[in-house]
Amino acid sequence: MINKKCLEKLEYDKILNLLQNYASTYLGKQLCLNLIPSFEKNKVIDLLTETEEAINILNSKSTIPNFILPDTTYSLKKLQDKVSLSQKDLFEFATILKCSRILYNYFIDDTNNKDFVFKDLEIFPNIIEKLYSNPSLENNILSKILDENTLDDHASQELYSIRVKKRNLINSIKERLNSIIHSSSNSKYLQEAVITIRNDRYVIPVKEEFRGYIKGFIHDFSSTGATIFIEPTSIFDLNNELNNLKNKENIEIEHILLSLSNLLFPLFAEIKQTINTIGYLDFIFAKAKFAIDINANKPIIGDKKQFTLNSAKHPLINKDIVVPISINLGNDFSTLVVTGPNTGGKTVTLKTVGLLLVMAYSGLYITTDEDSTIFVFDNIFISIGDDQSLQASLSTFSSLMTNIIQIINESTSNSLILLDELGTGTDPIEGASLALSILEHFYNKNVLTIATTHYSEIKEYAIVTNGFENACVEFNIDTLMPTYKLLIGIPGKSNAFAISKKLGLSENILKRANDFMKPDIINIEELLKEIYDNKSFIEAEKDKIIKTSNQIDLLKKDLENKLTNFNTKKDKLIDNANAEARRILQNAKEQVSVAIKNLNEVSSAKDLNNIRNDLNVSIKNTHKTNTNNIENKKTNKNLKPISKGDTVLVTTLNKEGTVLTDVNRSNQVQVLVGVS
Repeated sequence: MINKKCLEKLEYDKILNLLQNYASTYLGKQLCLNLIPSFEKNKVIDLLTETEEAINILNSKSTIPNFILPDTTYSLKKLQDKVSLSQKDLFEFATILKCSRILYNYFIDDTNNKDFVFKDLEIFPNIIEKLYSNPSLENNILSKILDENTLDDHASQELYSIRVKKRNLINSIKERLNSIIHSSSNSKYLQEAVITIRNDRYVIPVKEEFRGYIKGFIHDFSSTGATIFIEPTSIFDLNNELNNLKNKENIEIEHILLSLSNLLFPLFAEIKQTINTIGYLDFIFAKAKFAIDINANKPIIGDKKQFTLNSAKHPLINKDIVVPISINLGNDFSTLVVTGPNTGGKTVTLKTVGLLLVMAYSGLYITTDEDSTIFVFDNIFISIGDDQSLQASLSTFSSLMTNIIQIINESTSNSLILLDELGTGTDPIEGASLALSILEHFYNKNVLTIATTHYSEIKEYAIVTNGFENACVEFNIDTLMPTYKLLIGIPGKSNAFAISKKLGLSENILKRANDFMKPDIINIEELLKEIYDNKSFIEAEKDKIIKTSNQIDLLKKDLENKLTNFNTKKDKLIDNANAEARRILQNAKEQVSVAIKNLNEVSSAKDLNNIRNDLNVSIKNTHKTNTNNIENKKTNKNLKPISKGDTVLVTTLNKEGTVLTDVNRSNQVQVLVGVS
């Protein structure tokens, strides 16, 4: 189990806050916010498979039913304790049953022996089977409870009878009161001619000075005291009867609600499981929508203790400006030392690696290329930032070392360790030596480690020691900003002199500072500069090659598409030609058959000659038609209208001529060939 403070340093909570925005239900949001990474390989595989299957469903059927899940925390407790449910409770439980039914039908094809609509799914069938639906009970509740505040008149025969009587009685009360307030003798006593209700009884507003002129019971006064609300004695019995009906109505409503509640009491376990299942489905689809939105991919989970993150992007950095990094560990080396100026790029590298791994362990897709491979470590230990504690009177160094000691004690050979600015906060020589000893300890323990530093001693050690490798975050000396591009295999330069010069520090001071440096340090810095420059050049050339290769791949694909289209057209032409040949042969066969038939009927040489001539004409016409068709196909695209004065080729004479007339109605023209 990863330390909560480590997750905070990786800003994992910010990822969860983004994730919960994609959930629709209160339970789905809770699951998003409470999501913790697993360090068990099989569990991680299942979590990622959930997300993968949800993405496949969204891609194959973009819209899914709405996840409707009211917060039933309190009403579920009432259901468990068999306490009569309110209209709101019953309506919400019926809505949940309806949502469950719709979701189940979305995934299951009942018309085909309950087959799963979406094929090749491993996780979802087991989840969907936990959904409980009861259309009869759902309809029974929703036909009686129209919404959380409205019970249908026909919820029971008794309720209908009471409400009819109540409406009739209210109409009688209003008729009597209307006769009073619209009477010419009473209108002067009233503040206004309206009927209102006080203390659940119908009353009329009377001016205070005329209170004795309207016989009845006073129920209330206006805020100014100028108006009193009187229930006239003529409707006193009617109001009593109305209140009796209201009491009967409330009793009947309670009876209806209890009878509906009794239908739900035995289903507590099924309903609770259904609520949890709907919330979990909402949570899974939130993971899928989040992955699609941030253009993330499912990582490959390997068995070897190594990982390769290709084109990894920090998911919390704006996708329009984030610079991808490619980083690997555990294959050729087990300890990676990231060096360079103290400008933030190194820490971003550490956080990117740590955050992407814990996201994957939580079943979230990660912002890398799809060929990225990860290993499920048994824990990830992180030391990032200033953990100075004033309460514990710990200095930055003491706090850092307390954290390091805990990591040393708790880590195993299957852990991953991320250390930021190892050895800082104390004497540089002692700090560098201590940092080297710690890194060597982790290496001997066979623990994969990434550490950032700006100590030259650590850079030098990584150059000459097997199992160690240098890396740096590329730095733009002109802008004094890191490019955030990670270069593995090259130590970073501190660039202290160059940065100071760029900021305007005196040349004399810089020259004197250079004099204080030891010759071997100067030589190492020059060597690092040469390595850095060569590596940067190689990386630039590599980028050009990759870009050119991508262009070649696009051209190759385009040519392959064109070749495929050409072959398709060629095959079609051959098929058409074969069909035409078969048609010609069929026509010839029919002509010969007719000729043979005619031969049998020949009575003279003249008849025989006529048959021969007819056959020759048919053969010539067939040949001419086919030739014209072929020529038309060849030249059709180049033909243009003929006009008077054009020069044309007369194919029968194989000579050119001049058109003398416009095209007539018979689609003919006169052509002059030779000298007129």
